[in-house]
Amino acid sequence: MYAVISLQGHQYIVTEGDTIIVDKIDAENGSEIEVKEVLSIFDENGDKALVGAPYLKAHVVCKVVEAKQWDKIRVVKFMRKNRYERTIGFRAKQTVLEIKKIHA
Repeated sequence: MYAVISLQGHQYIVTEGDTIIVDKIDAENGSEIEVKEVLSIFDENGDKALVGAPYLKAHVVCKVVEAKQWDKIRVVKFMRKNRYERTIGFRAKQTVLEIKKIHA
């Protein structure tokens, strides 16, 4: 069973047992989160589909595996012949979620 969920403004296609990486969520490691914003649910073959308007009366249970920082991204801006150069680094804070159960 597949489900399309909306979490923090992003949409994810998930199945039971999947792990997804999302933006930072304020939750402790090992705790469980219920996502009630389920947009649609599909069966294994894709024959049957439930589509919400905008959400279904379903929820997805997720377990917080860990919170971590992603690799550093370097952003370089420069203008040639003007001696202008700027380097900025950015590390995104993210949370790893494991999908436990999809309740339709």
